[in-house]
Amino acid sequence: MKVKEIMTTKIISVDKDDSLKRVLDLMKKNDITKIPVLEEKKFFGLVTDNVIAYKLGSIRKRGVTASRLHASSVTEKLVKTISPEEEVKNILKSVGEPGPTMLPVVEKEKLVGVITKADLLPLVTSKKQLHSIMQKKVHVVSLDDRVVHARRIMIRENVARLPVLEDKKLVGIISDIEIALAFALLKKSYSLGRQKHHLDELLIKDVMRSSVVWSDPTMSIFNAAQLMMNHNIGALPLLENDKLVGMVTRTDLLRTIVM
Repeated sequence: MKVKEIMTTKIISVDKDDSLKRVLDLMKKNDITKIPVLEEKKFFGLVTDNVIAYKLGSIRKRGVTASRLHASSVTEKLVKTISPEEEVKNILKSVGEPGPTMLPVVEKEKLVGVITKADLLPLVTSKKQLHSIMQKKVHVVSLDDRVVHARRIMIRENVARLPVLEDKKLVGIISDIEIALAFALLKKSYSLGRQKHHLDELLIKDVMRSSVVWSDPTMSIFNAAQLMMNHNIGALPLLENDKLVGMVTRTDLLRTIVM
């Protein structure tokens, strides 16, 4: 199977000179976390929610609003590209490795498609139960924890999202995109002198996504992949008797693919 058979060809992209506000608006409108960046219609790099959250939360960027930053200022330029003729099995070898999780598909310097983990989920067929692959050690936060605390955990543990618990029950989830959007709004709403205080005091409950799709460890890996595709989500918290016992991500599911 070749990349061109499963790649996404309806590409949402931005120009490197577009504002970061436009990037965030597109992410929010289309429920996506990564966007290819073009220069004179040629592939330039990738902008991700992770980098945006880092840039907007960093000290040197605190005084700059999203409308004044350009896409180029948050673009990862050293991004591996692939050919539409590439074998999908070769891509699967790098699943879970550090680096962007969107692979730009380039032909003659032109961006012709992208491959994301979501594009690979239809290849998941395992009927084993999720408990066989779930992550049992799950980092969590609470409603009244600060967002900067969550960001520190995410960076330190190299995770893209954190379940939010109240009295040991799952009440939400927070990821880079919620943090990026919150930071952008905060920087727009407050003067430079007040931004640091509000940034440091921003709470999880004010930012998190409260609608959480979850499952239990007995669900099959195949059904979990279908659930993730149907809801366009990157991870499933796993509950037993209302207690969080684990988590599975797209990466965990893709590692079960045999080609």
